[in-house]
Amino acid sequence: MLRDDINNAVKDAMRAKDERKLSTLRMVNSTIKNADIAARGEGKPPLTDADLLGVFELYDKGGRAELANQEREEIAIISAYLPKQMSEDDVKAAIAAVIAETNAAGMKDMGKVIAALKAKYAGQMDFGKASGMVKAALAS
Repeated sequence: MLRDDINNAVKDAMRAKDERKLSTLRMVNSTIKNADIAARGEGKPPLTDADLLGVFELYDKGGRAELANQEREEIAIISAYLPKQMSEDDVKAAIAAVIAETNAAGMKDMGKVIAALKAKYAGQMDFGKASGMVKAALAS
């Protein structure tokens, strides 16, 4: 599980005395714990690995100009725990496969296709771009 990988990486960073990595991973652990507490407050179970990917994506969208260098280093550390992104050709193939599986016939089925993609490929593709590609595929 992703949590175990991060906790082990914290221990490794402590042993290696890598302060930047250690502080970043502690920040990630804190964010995960806060998200778990929020989920528990809503009566939901602890976050899954797929849910955690959504939490990690927030770091990429920070936009704090005064800490840009620090953020780039943090993003590099966090990125090591994110799944590899699919190529554009792979995304197109996945979209075609999901359209076939769901028997999507037009724009009215777009939500169903996007939901199926998110279920299968969470964290592996940019769903903003994929949405446009799904729209184009369903329009043709």
